[in-house]
Amino acid sequence: MDNNNLAIYGSKVLTEIVWGIIYFPAWWYGVGFFNFLLKLGKFIANREKEVGLLVWLKNIGKPMYGQRDVAGVLISLFIRIIQIIVRSVFMLFWLIIAIFFLIFWISLPIIVIYQLIFQLIPGF
Repeated sequence: MDNNNLAIYGSKVLTEIVWGIIYFPAWWYGVGFFNFLLKLGKFIANREKEVGLLVWLKNIGKPMYGQRDVAGVLISLFIRIIQIIVRSVFMLFWLIIAIFFLIFWISLPIIVIYQLIFQLIPGF
């Protein structure tokens, strides 16, 4: 009786392992990739809220502190342009980090498989 249970449960476990190995690439580049893109989008949106670039872009033509004279408008415009440039650099930094993680996500299984083959097959 014990041998029969061992064979049944052993075959179920082996089937699950094989199914997991076969299904992994489909999940990694399908559902997992979609979920990763959603999290990456939230990451970029949160960084934009921290930096506040869109707020500065929306208010570029409005004078700061309600000063409507020529000097106030020019100073406000100059300061806002400088702020937009600096904040755009910060957003570019976060965008480069996000693209790096996206490339890493796409290439990680390929790198792992290559390293496994490299370690298992001598002279490869």
